[in-house]
Amino acid sequence: MTEAEIIDIVRQFLWAGVWMGAPMIGAALVIGVAVGLFQALTSIQELTLTFAPKLLGMLIVYMLSAGYMANVLLKLFNTVVLPTIAGV
Repeated sequence: MTEAEIIDIVRQFLWAGVWMGAPMIGAALVIGVAVGLFQALTSIQELTLTFAPKLLGMLIVYMLSAGYMANVLLKLFNTVVLPTIAGV
């Protein structure tokens, strides 16, 4: 296995991590902006007000996208890991 093949495998794993984390990070971004706007409009400066909705939203998005994340991992395993182990 050459250095270029190893770098390509690492790149594929990193991109899989990006695609798996994107739904939760996107939800945190949207919720954070909404809560920040609400705080700015109402002059409420409570730190826990930003934490609790983000946590709840990210948990909900995780539950909804767990199947998608499993499919990304399964595809990565079938297209990268198994052929690498088999030496193909």
